[in-house]
Amino acid sequence: MTRLTLALFAIVAAICVFTTRPVSAQSAAAGKDLFERRCTGCHALDREKEGPRLGGVFGRPSGSVGTFQYSAGLKKLHVTWDAATLDKWLTDPEKMVPDTDMAFHLANADERRAVIAFLKSSSGK
Repeated sequence: MTRLTLALFAIVAAICVFTTRPVSAQSAAAGKDLFERRCTGCHALDREKEGPRLGGVFGRPSGSVGTFQYSAGLKKLHVTWDAATLDKWLTDPEKMVPDTDMAFHLANADERRAVIAFLKSSSGK
């Protein structure tokens, strides 16, 4: 029994080590490039465009930029933007908020992680 428990513990530890990816400067740099190529048509860090400004979005409550006109669904969402909520949003905004105006999504998980790392670093987190 002890060997089995030890083996299971080793497997779980290995899974945790190899699947947990820290936010690195490299992923934030890749995210900046992706953000500039894929997101700046509608978003900027420091001002509203078609979408709300995204500087400081990490840790900010949804629908809370007072100068931006959000959809009713986003006004009612009541989440704080963090890695998990941004990942869910960028995966499928329509699924998270059915009446959203954002049709764009990032299907690639590595691209989402990189953009989220950039947004986090841009938010001083």
